[in-house]
Amino acid sequence: MFRVSLFLACFMLPLFASGQPTIDVSSSTGRGTAGGGQNSAPATSAPTPPTAAVRPDRPAATLITLDQALQMALTNSPAIKAARTQIQQSQAQEITANLRPNPTLAWDTQFIPLFSGDFSADTLNNLQQFDIGVGYLFERGRKRQNRLQAARDQTAVTAAQVADTERTLSFNVAQQFINALLANSTLQFAIEDLNSFAETVKISEQRYKAGDISEGDYLKIKLQMLQFQTDVSSARVARVQALGSLRQLIGYANVPHDYDVAGDLDYQPLKASLTDLQVKALAERPDLKAAQKGIKAANSQISLAKANGKVDVNGQASYSHVSGASSTSLFFNVPLPFFNRNQGEIARTRYALTQAEQTEKSTEDTVMTDVTNAYESARSNQDVVQLYLGGYLKQAQDSRDISQYAYKGGAATLLDFLDAERSYRSTQLAYRQALAAYMLSLEQLRQAAGTRNLQ
Repeated sequence: MFRVSLFLACFMLPLFASGQPTIDVSSSTGRGTAGGGQNSAPATSAPTPPTAAVRPDRPAATLITLDQALQMALTNSPAIKAARTQIQQSQAQEITANLRPNPTLAWDTQFIPLFSGDFSADTLNNLQQFDIGVGYLFERGRKRQNRLQAARDQTAVTAAQVADTERTLSFNVAQQFINALLANSTLQFAIEDLNSFAETVKISEQRYKAGDISEGDYLKIKLQMLQFQTDVSSARVARVQALGSLRQLIGYANVPHDYDVAGDLDYQPLKASLTDLQVKALAERPDLKAAQKGIKAANSQISLAKANGKVDVNGQASYSHVSGASSTSLFFNVPLPFFNRNQGEIARTRYALTQAEQTEKSTEDTVMTDVTNAYESARSNQDVVQLYLGGYLKQAQDSRDISQYAYKGGAATLLDFLDAERSYRSTQLAYRQALAAYMLSLEQLRQAAGTRNLQ
């Protein structure tokens, strides 16, 4: 009777202890299965990663989504704040470029009779000379307008460069966020696997006491607990490190110490075509926009260099009082451009324009290459994920469950059971890593396309 009860316990416990929570990994195509192929299983039974929620052994924490993490990073990152000051600096240079020359005031008095001591009115009227005048530099060639346009074009280039810095930061935040999701998923799986194996150890102890297995087999399976406990400890450390790296990017003081990430390791099929993504990248990539605006800025510098080659006129009007007589004078000073006509700067800016044009072409090639590489990487990682969803996950779990049931019933050896358990664990962990790699490749594709919308 005891053996019958023990057999029933061995049959029922795997159904409750060895299973794991599932999430619906569905796509917008409306498929009701977790993957294609003859080995695919219904989505309700396919073993998929658990939700990346707060780990079971700690209280609820503040949860942040990926969108919130991105917003906090772009708002609070000191690196981004420092980069944005470059735009303000460039705008301040626009003010300087639009300033007109200051007028000059000249005043003098001559022949003061300090040593003769004769300061009579007749002496002062007959000897002393007083001059006062105002001068102004008249710029020719529309120098001020060209300076202002060149400064505005440079501001546009700087703004595009700052946007490119924000693009890089967004990718780094998304990368760390996915790492945190993976760490949460791995930790939860490790805890569930540890609890499931603990039930197996408990039943093995009962079988050992009943004389169904040897002490050596019981000790072997009990020692296997060390690997499960080590996995839990390693997963906890990885989780702390992932959340710490993410916290550094979004601002250390912007989230509490016990914060966590909200979301799942989720599979969303890639629908956009390579051509569509390349078109988006050519229209959205901020580094390409900066290169394109750099051509306009180079043309503005050429216009400014030509304007600076025009000579300016320095005019002055003065009033003089000499020996009792008053007069007004007008002076004009015009350089003769025999030698210096700003030829060197004009030639330099023309070469700078050629450089800007080649930089734009090189950046465009880089954009196309980045999108192609990221797209192919995403497709490759998607194929790997679909392999797991197409049947390998279910086969690994079924193999483990069958071996566990057979071992508890005495129909399988300890070696067979432990081998099936290792295969199940390695398959589950590899699937989580493949899913995280796919999600990361999508983020790389978003970075390459310059937009978070891949539809």
